[in-house]
Amino acid sequence: MGKDYYKILGISRAATDDEIKKAYRRQALKYHPDKNKSPEAESKFKEVAEAYDVLSNKKKREIFDRFGEEGLKGGATSKASNNQAQYMFSEDPKTIFTNIFGTYSPFESFFRNGMNARNRCMFNEMDFENCFNVTNQKGFHRPAHTKSQGPCNQAKRLKQDPPIEHELYIGLEDIAKGCVKKMKICRNVLCSDHKTIKREEKILTVAIKPGYKAGTKITFKREGDQTPNNIPADIVFIVQDKPHPLFKREGSNLIYTANVTLREALCGASVDVSLLSGEKISFKLPNVQPGTTRLIRGKGLPHPMDLRRRGDLIVKFDIIFPDKLSDDTKEILNSCLP
Repeated sequence: MGKDYYKILGISRAATDDEIKKAYRRQALKYHPDKNKSPEAESKFKEVAEAYDVLSNKKKREIFDRFGEEGLKGGATSKASNNQAQYMFSEDPKTIFTNIFGTYSPFESFFRNGMNARNRCMFNEMDFENCFNVTNQKGFHRPAHTKSQGPCNQAKRLKQDPPIEHELYIGLEDIAKGCVKKMKICRNVLCSDHKTIKREEKILTVAIKPGYKAGTKITFKREGDQTPNNIPADIVFIVQDKPHPLFKREGSNLIYTANVTLREALCGASVDVSLLSGEKISFKLPNVQPGTTRLIRGKGLPHPMDLRRRGDLIVKFDIIFPDKLSDDTKEILNSCLP
């Protein structure tokens, strides 16, 4: 089951735009990392931001209502959006919070009363923004005037924001032959004056090589939000297998489950398998017992490190027993079976 963005915000599916915004404000304040020190607060804060990002956008919300999270992020999006770029949550949750509240640190007023910048630094060595990058009303930043500010001097070394990770669901057909996915991100970028910020959309081209395993990470360096005071975050796509109606995957092997009747299991079964490439293979078994498998070499997925090699196709069997038997049938079976 995918995420339920309505449940995350605690609202009904009929919620209005105002109700969505109010719910976001309530949940974001509840899980704000400066206030909530529980281990899961940061992930909840990001989850709430993602829910607001989807439900506050008419098109995203419509796709989510019809197809759920998987459809929004790739399962049905291509069909619903005429092959437009798939959705990914690439926003910095801090940016969404700041856009709604006008500041990322609504709790700072407690520390500002009666404390100068140097004392705040002594109070909290990690409070670098207050020590070195004081923002005035026009949005410009002024640097510190001296070098003798104790631990705050370390803030001159810019820190990179944490990576922004996004799960990218890929169908087995695409894993078998490789593909290219185009993902649209929205981010803040610095203008030429290196002070003011503008909003920008960008398309990232994600190359999926044949045989990529679930969990493979594809990294785009420093494609996150830009500010005068940070190194932009890396954006990381994590490949995940999209559920397939016929096959499951184990490494480079494909698992196929063939349904056979009890009669076929006892008297012989013919099995036809349509492979991901469109090729069809057929074989017969004289009988099928519980636990029987059939190994077909080289009909699985490519090995990501050596595309000349392929995994195997493993056929398993599910014997379907009849729901009921007539008395005559039972008598015949009773006389024939050992």
